[in-house]
Amino acid sequence: QVQLVESGGGLVQPGGSLRLSCAASGRIFGISTSTMGWYRQAPGKQRELVATITSGGSTNYADSVKGRFTISRDNVKNTVYLQMNSLKPEDTAVYYCNLNLWRKDYWGQGTQVTVSS
Repeated sequence: QVQLVESGGGLVQPGGSLRLSCAASGRIFGISTSTMGWYRQAPGKQRELVATITSGGSTNYADSVKGRFTISRDNVKNTVYLQMNSLKPEDTAVYYCNLNLWRKDYWGQGTQVTVSS
């Protein structure tokens, strides 16, 4: 089995920052060649892509977070990060870590991010 454990969510004021982490463990042979990413789901909305990063470090961002969020990964620790700056109320959502390994998607349990004054 594959386990993805997220951490780092919480309550932050508009303009603030948070850093999310997602550590992968279990049957993750080949993870260094995989794509990892972050998605989010706000109440009443569909899950949407936030950012992805390939094994080679190529990144892709949703237009709504470009210039504010940065995705990175540590292939030694099997961990992906999401640095979120200049947070806005519309960034409020449950954030999910994703691992695409051998063409199969794995998901974390989600971590709540709330941006509010």
